[in-house]
Amino acid sequence: MTEATGPLSGLKVLDLSIALTGPFAAALLADQGAEVTKVERPGIGDIARWIGVAVNGMSAFYLACNRGKRCIAVDLSTDEGRDIVLQMAADADVIIQNFRPGVINRLGLGYDAVREINPDVIYASISGYGPVGPYRDRSAYDTSIQAYAGFAATQAELDGPPTFIKQNAADKVSALFACQAITAALFARASGRGGQHLEMGMADACVSFLWAEAAGNEVLLGADGSMPSSFNAGFAPMRFLDGWGIVVPTTDADFAGMCKALDVPGWDDPRVKTVGERRKNRDVLEPIMDMCYAMAANLTQADAIERFERERVAFA
Repeated sequence: MTEATGPLSGLKVLDLSIALTGPFAAALLADQGAEVTKVERPGIGDIARWIGVAVNGMSAFYLACNRGKRCIAVDLSTDEGRDIVLQMAADADVIIQNFRPGVINRLGLGYDAVREINPDVIYASISGYGPVGPYRDRSAYDTSIQAYAGFAATQAELDGPPTFIKQNAADKVSALFACQAITAALFARASGRGGQHLEMGMADACVSFLWAEAAGNEVLLGADGSMPSSFNAGFAPMRFLDGWGIVVPTTDADFAGMCKALDVPGWDDPRVKTVGERRKNRDVLEPIMDMCYAMAANLTQADAIERFERERVAFA
């Protein structure tokens, strides 16, 4: 491996986690220069090795989540394995684990055991629902957290069935939150506040992530529950002669620019000229949008890009 550079160079991370959330968080730390050592179960390794297309026990999924790391096989259930990990833990700046609450303690590798030999360690424990509460012992995977936290609900129409994101969105969001918490704890330690135990539930992270969109129709007193809260709600892909694209007419200028780019009249009608009026007058807006989609179907992607760029409309 080449010598690491970056803001976390010189820091040592011990990654005891499996699957995606913990390993991805550790990979983000490696991206920033940390020296990361991943501990895997002998013979089987991380379950991520077998997700998706795999060659010689290495899947693309596993490689993406464990880039920039050194790996070692250790059986955590044995005394010898525990002693090996404790030796590495004594010299670690950060430890990441994502066993269900209580499991790591039974292995003799919990925060209290590590703190005795390394009081300045930043110890991150990631679980589905956090260390306390009625759901603490529940198993959790990306899809179950998507359901619990609201990902599936926010993908649906207001009166439609839940729809899951086909990517591991809940795992990745949780990893980003964990990485941010770890770097904040490292900053606090550098300020003289010592080590600490970070206990994070994936459900908590994902609810926080979704709060702006999911809260609009649930907690705002007197809100119009018929309107989605997301900026992205209501935007559908456009079909062109040679492919697909998306236009995002969020602002009044965007809406006018989209219509001008597609030679669609009506954008200056007072009933749809402002975002507030468009919200109220869906019966006027929808025929204009239908005409935009119909006009787009007669364009190539290259022609559409030229038109939308000319009007400075967000398009992809």
